[in-house]
Amino acid sequence: MIDLPTLVVAAMLLSVERVTYVAVWSRPGWFQEVCRGLGSPVDVLARLFVCFKLVQLMVFVAWCLVHGGRLVPHGRTIGILAVAAALVVAGQTLNLSVFRALGRTGVFYGTRFGYPVPWRLTFPFSWLEHPQYVGALLTIWGFFVLTRYPAPDWPVLPALESLFYASIAYVEEGRTSVA
Repeated sequence: MIDLPTLVVAAMLLSVERVTYVAVWSRPGWFQEVCRGLGSPVDVLARLFVCFKLVQLMVFVAWCLVHGGRLVPHGRTIGILAVAAALVVAGQTLNLSVFRALGRTGVFYGTRFGYPVPWRLTFPFSWLEHPQYVGALLTIWGFFVLTRYPAPDWPVLPALESLFYASIAYVEEGRTSVA
C-alpha cells in the first residue's frame, strides 16, 4: 500500500529542483540578480544541483525504508540485478557524456546567462534530445528496480520523476514559458 502522506511529501521535496530549473530557465536575469555576491550563476546552480541530488537521494532512501523497511530487499535475482545495473550504467554514461560534451558551464545553463557554449550534435545529442534527463531517469528507474521491484509501489517515484523531467524538457524546448 502506498502511503499517501509520504507520497505528498516526496512529491513536494522532489519538485523543488524542477521548479527551480523552470524559474532559472525562464528568468535568467532574475537568477543572476539572486546570485550577486554568491558567485556566478553557473557556480550557484552547480551547488544547488548537488543539494538537489542529495535531497533526491534522501527522498528515495526514505521511500524505500517507509515502504519496505530496508534499502535493498532480500531475494534479488540475477535478472533484477542485471536490469538495475544496466539502467544505472546506461544512465550514468549519458550523464557523463553530457558533462564531457557541454562542460560545467553548458550543463548549468551557461547559455541562459550569456556564456558562449557551442551547440553539440555529437553523442549523446546525436541520439537523444535531452540525454542528461534521459540519463537521470534511467538511473532513477534502475535504483527502484534494485530497491523496490516487484513491490506495488516500485514505479511510483520513478513515474513522478519522469513527469517532472518531462516538464523541464518541455519548458526548455520553448513550448511554454513562465510569466
